[in-house]
Amino acid sequence: MFLLKWTLVGLAIACTILLVRANVTGRAQTSDNPGTTVPGLSNVTNAAQPRRSFADAVARAAPAVVNIHTARVVSTSNAPAPTRPMFEQNLPAVRRRVESSLGSGVILDSAGHIVTNMHVIRGAAEIRVQLADGRVTKPTVVGTDADTDLAVLKIDLPDLPTMPMGRSDELRAGDIVLAIGNPLGLSQTVTQGIVSAIGRGSLRLVTFADFIQTDAAINFGNSGGALIDVDGDLIGINTAVLAQQLGTEGIGFAIPVNLVRGVIGDIIEFGQVRRGWLGVHVVGDTSRRFSAPVIGLVDPGSPAERAGLRPGDLILELNGRPVLTDQEALTQTAAMRPGSDIEIRFRRGQSIMTARATLEQRPASDDTAQ
Repeated sequence: MFLLKWTLVGLAIACTILLVRANVTGRAQTSDNPGTTVPGLSNVTNAAQPRRSFADAVARAAPAVVNIHTARVVSTSNAPAPTRPMFEQNLPAVRRRVESSLGSGVILDSAGHIVTNMHVIRGAAEIRVQLADGRVTKPTVVGTDADTDLAVLKIDLPDLPTMPMGRSDELRAGDIVLAIGNPLGLSQTVTQGIVSAIGRGSLRLVTFADFIQTDAAINFGNSGGALIDVDGDLIGINTAVLAQQLGTEGIGFAIPVNLVRGVIGDIIEFGQVRRGWLGVHVVGDTSRRFSAPVIGLVDPGSPAERAGLRPGDLILELNGRPVLTDQEALTQTAAMRPGSDIEIRFRRGQSIMTARATLEQRPASDDTAQ
C-alpha cells in the first residue's frame, strides 16, 4: 500500500510538469512565430493583416491639394413690372452682385503649375489660391481647355509641395481610391471609395473624356481636387457628380490622369491643346444598318472637303482602326497632331472607298467637328 501510494503521487507530479512545459513551449513558439497555428489557440492565423489606414497616402498627397476661391460679377435684370410698387420701378434696369465660389486644385510641379477644372474659374473676376500650409496668393491663368473642362494656373511661391502622377490606364473596377478637396469650404477633406467603372465616355459632360466613375463622395467645392490611389499618386481630377435630385448616391466622375497629363503639357508649352481636325460632323447611323458613324456635314474648305468626303458617307476606319461610334471618330481624330496624315476608309452607297487627308488645328470653338 505504501508503495502504491507514492507511485501514484509521483505520476501526478510528472503529469503536472509535462503540462506546464507544453504550455510554456507553445507560448514561446507563438511569440517567436506569430504566423504559426498552435492547436487549441484558434485566434492565431497565417493570414496577412489588411491595411487599416491610408494616412501615409494622404500625408503624401494632401499638401499639394489647394483651395481655389473665386469671385465673379453677376448681372441680373431689374426691369420694372406693372405689379411692382412705384418705388421699385425706379431701380436700375440691371443690378450687379458679386458671387463667390469654391473649388480645388492640385500642384503638379515646383514651378507652381496647378491643374483644376475650367468651370471652377470660368468667368471669375478674381481668383485666390490657398495652400494647405495656409499661404494665400493670386495665380495667373496659363490656359484653359473647354473640351476637357481643364485649366492650368500658376503661382509664384517657394518650397511648393507637389503631387506625383500615377497611371490611370492601370485602374480596375474595385480599386480603392481617395478623393481630396475643399467641399463646402471644409479644406483638406478626404473621402474614400472604390473605382466603380472606367471609360465612361458617353456622358456628354465634355467633348473629350473617359471618366473614372467612383463612389468616393464628391461634393460642391471638390471640383478640381485630387483622386488618388492607395500609394498617394494622382490618378484623376474630380469633376462632376450626378444630380442629387435624381435620387443618385455615390456616383461621381473624375478625369483620368493620363488625359490630364497630355492636356496640361500642351497648355504649358503652347498655351492651348493641339488637336487634329478633319472637318466633318458625324452622327450615329440612324437606320441601324451599319455599326458606323455617318457624316452629316462637311465644313467648307476643310481637310475632309479637299479629300472628297461627302455628307452621307459612313466612316469605317481611320488609319486602319475600326470606328463604331461618332465619339470614337471624334477621339481618334483629335488624338492626332495637326499636320498629321490620316487615311479614311468609308462606304458610299454600295462602294467601299479610301481617302487621305492632312489634319489641321481643331478650332477652339468647334465642339462637334471631327
